[in-house]
This record gives sequence, structure tokens and C-alpha cells, in this order.
Amino acid sequence: MGDVWRGYDAVLDRPVAVKLIRPQAVASPSVAEEFEKRFRREARITARIQHPGVPQVYDAVLDESYEQLYLVMELVDGVPLTAYVHPDRPLPVSWAAAVAAQVATVLSYAHDVPVVHRDLKPGNILVARDGTVKVLDFGIAAILRTDVTKLTATGSPVGTHQYMAPEQVRGARVTPRTDLYALGCVLHELLCGWPLFTGESEWQLMTQHATAAPIPLRELREDVPEALEELVLHLLRKAPEARPADVQEVYERLRPFLPPPGEEPAPQEAGPAGAPDPTGIFRRPYAPRARTGADGAGARSVAPAAGPEAPPALPAAERETLRERIREVNAHYVALMEEERYAQAAEVVGEMIEPAAQALGSESKAVLALRRRRAFSRQLAGDHRAALPEFEALADAYARVSGPGSEDALDSRAQAARCRGELGRVTEALDGLRGVLDAVRSVDGDVSETAVELRRDIGMLLLAQGRAADAFAVLEPLHTDLCMVFGPDDELTAEVAETLAVIRLDLDGGAPGAPS
Repeated sequence: MGDVWRGYDAVLDRPVAVKLIRPQAVASPSVAEEFEKRFRREARITARIQHPGVPQVYDAVLDESYEQLYLVMELVDGVPLTAYVHPDRPLPVSWAAAVAAQVATVLSYAHDVPVVHRDLKPGNILVARDGTVKVLDFGIAAILRTDVTKLTATGSPVGTHQYMAPEQVRGARVTPRTDLYALGCVLHELLCGWPLFTGESEWQLMTQHATAAPIPLRELREDVPEALEELVLHLLRKAPEARPADVQEVYERLRPFLPPPGEEPAPQEAGPAGAPDPTGIFRRPYAPRARTGADGAGARSVAPAAGPEAPPALPAAERETLRERIREVNAHYVALMEEERYAQAAEVVGEMIEPAAQALGSESKAVLALRRRRAFSRQLAGDHRAALPEFEALADAYARVSGPGSEDALDSRAQAARCRGELGRVTEALDGLRGVLDAVRSVDGDVSETAVELRRDIGMLLLAQGRAADAFAVLEPLHTDLCMVFGPDDELTAEVAETLAVIRLDLDGGAPGAPS
């Protein structure tokens, strides 16, 4: 019925998810009206469930003509739960329990509204990069009120047949325990790698959910704890009133299988390669973000530091087409930068880097320029963690292509040092800037534009470290040079003069050795 696009909030310069109706899905006015009701309900319900496991709704456009229907939502960078399910690689018990416990937490907030999701399944569950589980698509959720009308014009059951509770199959009233049955289906699938039932048709699947007994988990996987098997069988009982009383009870019964705070994962608890670990938030609750350079911390796409590979020979026409695309991307980048939409600008050039590198070589002039633009826009967006490795890789690449003393290599080194300063690594930043300044001085002297900026930045970093006297020793001769070359009314000259005035006040206030 719809598509989800990656979009950008032009005001706040952040990526968003835009969920919209496919025009071809609107076959009749009655179907359009049904979709409009579903979108309106999803926007309102999702906005009412205040929990980090539910993506936020930022905006909703619900045109009464049904020609424009879309939701603007939080974009979740994560992995769908379907990627965790494999019949030959059973998920660690702690991982499955951690996913189920987090889903139960989300459902507890939804059921308090009170709302029943009605379509809980692995495809509607994402695990974000930090291990937080996100429950998506409350579009067919039911608010538990007696005056709620059906969401489908046909009156057919709403949900996904592989996870549909018996009462949904029969078209009976849904309750919070309907979601418990679906959670049991998901937990069963996570632990054994197969859906609960595997009928060949929708009708056969629905019949199995209504009448067939589930296979106990320990018959499919011996290492599943008995208490966990009992919980899953309890969740999968046919009669809603025979299931656990609520998701709070489910969470309490899952707790023994969750890792306690501070416990490190055992070797046998490794999950799918590259998939976020949902147990992390239990092992290190509310932990700070991993330090720069730690495994998995702030991973971004960065061009490899290895030497360039020979690109395939492109026909002249294809090469010119590619260069035209690069020109268009660069023009788009410039327009976005002028509007201070830095994050989106980084995304735009980033999408061009790989195809351009494959065709022209990873260290061609055009590709290096794209990489540099992405690094600068990330830096201006305040994402210094992502910009730092980009500038480091660029410094190495320019050193190979143009020489270590080239302007581009030195500038990339300087920008990397500035990123370190912004990340609080001031000593490393000072070492980096001083190294670049020495190289610049040897060629262009002390008062070139680059040298002046480096001297100013070094002085400001020293001041940030509380080394006022050292900062004064750097900035005072800089101010003298600026007055001689650019004059006392120059903007940078005035800025340095103001900083020196503040330092003098501090030094004259009792610091030993204050300059006169």
C-alpha cells in the first residue's frame, strides 16, 4: 500500500523517514478513505506512545483529496529482526530474550493508552545500532474503545497470517493478549529459526493458528531453558484468557534470561555477524557512547586508506555522463551548503563517491574532491566523530597523490586536528596543528592566510586548556603581525585583540609572571 523513503528535514537538517501512499494503490475512493483513516490513526497513536522503542512522528500530511498522504517520522538506523532469524544459526537465548523483553516494554506503554498493535512480526521490529529495539507500524493498531469502527472496508481480518492470533483469524474482538500471542510467535521463531507454523496457503496458516498445537521449543532446540519454553507455550495458548495476564508478567518471566549489568558476553553468546547486540542495553544500561576508534563506535563509510586501484577503462561517452553527474551533485552540494543543510549535503556527495571511485579510481582528483566535501559538510554539521577519519584518510591519499607537503595534504591534516580538538582530544590537536604550522612556515612564512589561521587555532586551544600564559605567548605576536599586514580594523585582528584583552584580565588578576 505504501513506500518509505529516506528524506531530509530542510529546517533542522536531519534525515527523516517519509511514509507515503503509493498512488497506484488507491484503486477507488473507498480504498483511499481507508488508507487515509489508517494514516491518521497511525500518526495519532504513535504520537501518544511516549517510549524510545516507538519511532517519533514529526509531521502528518493528510490531504482530504487523498492525493497527498504521508507521515514524516524518525529515521531508524538499524537492522530488521528478520536478519536475526536463520534455521542453521540459532540466536543466543540471551539475544532472543533481550529482544522480547524490549518489545514487551514497548507494548506495556502501548497497552496503557490503550492500544493493541495487531500486526507484531519480525518485519515490524528493528534493532537500532545501539541495541535498542524499535517497534514499527502502528498503522492498523486498534484503540480499545467500543465506538471504534473497523479499519478495513471489506471486514476481513487485519494482520499477518504467520503471526495472527486465533481470535484475529475468527474475526473476534482483539485485546492486549492478542499482541502476546504474536510476541510468542516472534520469540519462538527467534529461538528455533523457523516460523511457528508453515502452511502453504493463507487459509492453511490461519487454520493452524486457530487449531494446531505448537511444537514445544525443546523438541526443536535442546539448550532452550525449560522455563522459557513454558513461557512461549503460555503465550501461544489459543484462548486469550489462558495467556499471561499482561506484558508486565511476560517481562518478569523473561528477566532470568537477561544478562545482568556489568556482565560481559560469553563466546557462545555471539549473534549474527554485524548485527547490533540487543543485550547491550541490559549489560551496560544508559552507558555513554563508545569512545572514538572503539569497535563499532560511530562507524561511517570512509574511503579505504589503501593505495588506488586501477579503474576499468570507460568509453568516452560513459565517462562524460559520469562527469556530468558529478557536476550536478557538486552543484546540489553547493546549494545545500548555502542553505546550511550540512547533513544533507554530506549525504548527497556521499552517494556519488562509490560509483565515481569504481569508474575513475578511489584517488582520482574528482573522487578526492567529493570525499573532501563530505568531510567538510560533516564537520560543519558538528559530526566531528565522522569527519575525523575522513580527513585522516584524505591526508594519506593526498600525500600519496601530491606529496606530504602539498596544500591539500596539509589542509586535511589541519582539519583532522581541529576535529580532535572538538572531540576534547586537545593535546593531540595541538600536536597536529603545530606539525602542520611548521610545514606551512617553511614554505609560506608566518603571515600567510593558512599560517595565521593555524596560529590563532593553536592559541585558542591553549586557552581552552587553561594555559593562559602560553596562549598569550602565541596570540600576542600574532596580533602584531595581523596589525602590520591586515591593519587593526581587520575582523581577525579585532577578534585576536579581544581575546588578548580577556587573557590580560585573567593574568593581571594574580597569575604569576603576567606580561606587562
